[in-house]
Amino acid sequence: MLCRAQLALPSPLPAHCRQTPQQGDKEMATFTTKLIATCAVLTGASGLFLSQSAVAQTAGTYPAKPIRLVVPFTPGGSTDILARAIGQKLNEAWGQPVVIDNVPGAGGSIGADRVAKAPADGYTLLMGHIGTLAVNPSLYPNLPYDPIKSFAPVAWVARVPNVLVVHPSVPAKSVKELVALAKAKPGQLNYGSGGNGSAANLATEYFKLQTGSSLLHIPYRGTAPAVTDLVGGQIQVLFTGAPAVINQIKAGQLRALAVSSPKRLDALPDLPTVAETGYKDFEADQWYGVVAPAGTPADVVAKLNNQINLALNSPELKTRLNTEGAIATPDTPANFGKLIAAEIARWKPVISGGRVKAD
Repeated sequence: MLCRAQLALPSPLPAHCRQTPQQGDKEMATFTTKLIATCAVLTGASGLFLSQSAVAQTAGTYPAKPIRLVVPFTPGGSTDILARAIGQKLNEAWGQPVVIDNVPGAGGSIGADRVAKAPADGYTLLMGHIGTLAVNPSLYPNLPYDPIKSFAPVAWVARVPNVLVVHPSVPAKSVKELVALAKAKPGQLNYGSGGNGSAANLATEYFKLQTGSSLLHIPYRGTAPAVTDLVGGQIQVLFTGAPAVINQIKAGQLRALAVSSPKRLDALPDLPTVAETGYKDFEADQWYGVVAPAGTPADVVAKLNNQINLALNSPELKTRLNTEGAIATPDTPANFGKLIAAEIARWKPVISGGRVKAD
């Protein structure tokens, strides 16, 4: 039975319900404290529920608008080719356009930084590679982004062996002949790359270190213009990702001497590995993968990873990548993150030795 005091009714009250003013104030304070605590718990639970619902809704409706996939290099290079292949597959699966945005400069740092500072909603992604995610931290002392802290790994896309190619006018028909020629004419043979600190620059400097050869570096603003100048005879040597030069090799515009991977390429089965030519354990492959801004919801990352892996496992894309000299590498975001960290550690000593310099 409720008392008048409990119902806030006026007196007269039965004796057992009568309170002194001090007692009433004390009980009211206790009641108010409990009420506030209860509301706080309910509000927190409600907020948690709404937060979880919002995240679930984000992943459930994602993507609800076009996705921008930033390529931090010029069109036509290996990074661009892979980005367009993945973008096409995502578009087919989700019905949303995937816009390829080429943002070259500073060894890929400009494009990478743009993605690092984009909203973490899954609508701005980066097709990163060994240069932007593993080489640049050691190459640029004031890099505006941190590959580990600024990005959420999404998907490891492909491993791309580098192919050592020369202009047909170069008399060397093998790796050993090229090394002998470079030693006989130190500094007279030029090699191109997609820029200082690019994967091609790194692979060639590693090759020079292993073979003791002398080649003069000519950096370009991306791989595609370097390939164009190699075909035109303005430079003599290029050590770059297979997709960027495989058509020119098959057309006879360039002569391939070796591949950087431990195994021969399915696309060029007659081409020996550098290790086979006498330089044991030589390996300098490129790798590529998609990252998103740090803080992107985990379930959006998972949805992207799942769809990209489905694309990489499709016979159509596997065949296409193999034809272009790339090897699909579907994996988890966590394993891709481990690869990035391991590669940063691997290449740091090579870069810090002074053989590779920033622009």
